[in-house]
Amino acid sequence: MKRVLTALTAAALLAGCAGTGGDADGLQVVVTTELIKDWVEEVGGDRVDVETVVPPGGDPHSYEPSPRDAATVAGAELAFTNHLLLEDHPLIKLFDTNVPEGSPNISLAENAEPYGAKLLPLVENITLDTVWLGFGVRGETQDRAAEITVHLTGYTGPGQATMFLTDAFGTPEIYWNTADGLTSTDAITLPPNAHTHVNWTFSEPGVYTLDMAATLTDAGSVTEEGTGTFTFAVGVNPREVQPGATVVDSGHVDLTADLDTGVFFARDDDRGELAAADVVIDVPTKAVEQIPDSELFAFLGAPGADIYQLPQAVLGKHVHGEVDPHVWQSVANAKAYVQVVTDALIEADPDGRAYFEERRDAYLAELDDLDAEVAAAIDTIPEENRQLITTHDAFGYLADAYGMQIAGFVVPNPAAEPSARQVEQLTETIANLDVPAVFVEPNLQARASVLRQVAEDLDVEVCTLHGDALPQDAPTYIDMMRQNASELSRCLGEDS
Repeated sequence: MKRVLTALTAAALLAGCAGTGGDADGLQVVVTTELIKDWVEEVGGDRVDVETVVPPGGDPHSYEPSPRDAATVAGAELAFTNHLLLEDHPLIKLFDTNVPEGSPNISLAENAEPYGAKLLPLVENITLDTVWLGFGVRGETQDRAAEITVHLTGYTGPGQATMFLTDAFGTPEIYWNTADGLTSTDAITLPPNAHTHVNWTFSEPGVYTLDMAATLTDAGSVTEEGTGTFTFAVGVNPREVQPGATVVDSGHVDLTADLDTGVFFARDDDRGELAAADVVIDVPTKAVEQIPDSELFAFLGAPGADIYQLPQAVLGKHVHGEVDPHVWQSVANAKAYVQVVTDALIEADPDGRAYFEERRDAYLAELDDLDAEVAAAIDTIPEENRQLITTHDAFGYLADAYGMQIAGFVVPNPAAEPSARQVEQLTETIANLDVPAVFVEPNLQARASVLRQVAEDLDVEVCTLHGDALPQDAPTYIDMMRQNASELSRCLGEDS
């Protein structure tokens, strides 16, 4: 995993001009989320003045910064993000562009490992009836705010081809659409070391080719980073399109730009790297869906018409890297975050060292108690009930630390209402696991409607877990984790 330029070594070098801790207003600290604000205030006390950018209850994965946010960040003497691609890329760019030169700008997750944090890979093993096709980027950049843009530069085929993403509220964001010709706007942009999931649609059966080119914008310069032409067999036999080619018809595949080699290829979780010229992507007849009767999807064609679709599988904008960013769901990892925060505060305000260390030690003792409390609550859950079905992949660290399993949940076709078959598959999953409850996050209600309906049909309780945002009635990290543990015990325990 790449180490970004916000490491604590940089903070130490810049400490002499970082701030004026101990003055009447305190050290000016700006952070992305309420969770980070809580940790900074626990250690910093009255020697810090902390402002957050993402509002209470907001989702850092999708928050769009405002000009007012830029002014807030520009006043930072010390800045913290979680990163590992937790925050949406515009939010990271906001910090990297506006944090004043000389003020440390620290990613907590990337710096937590030396303090004992255990980082986990973000494993995606969703099974679809078709290939799960997205985009990926790998390789080194100078700046974590760099951007990689994949352009659609050419196209052949018997019908219209589109590539778009459906956000958490069901609204499509169109990246390219051949119906209105190709322009420079037919493009999708990703941050470094990320990948994302999208919808691909084709209006008619036949063979399509899509020419793609990647460019990198990094530290003020733009470079070309590879091209590739990918062939799609839509509603026809893919093995007759290009004899000898590898047919990609299942699994998780990213069309990937490698910044280190300048090669654009298909990266298959099971088959490794596949050259663009040697691949045929199968879009089978069973991928046919009907265009939703909604003005939002008019760009696809007439409502009710058939369309071939490879779905994005995960509802909502879902850009992430290879490491799960929700590190704090293990209390032991949160302790590592607190250590990072403490050292950064000491570097920025050396006169406060004794004060910060005393508060840190007291808070770490509270976290030890919390860790034991969460473990004890989950110990009350029978082994067979320790299955988490949620609307968001935010609880892998909780499951790993406290002996649970992630069963997960997706809507395979987020561009439309789930089909009867898709709802049936979800119903079978919940019924086979025989769990007494499923879990939703309050700030992600738009993803939960189908899960709620299936749970109601099976007489399964719908409970609440908090992942990225603090609950209104539990406004600290300790409160949130205590509430989550209590809810897990209540909803999955012996008496559930």
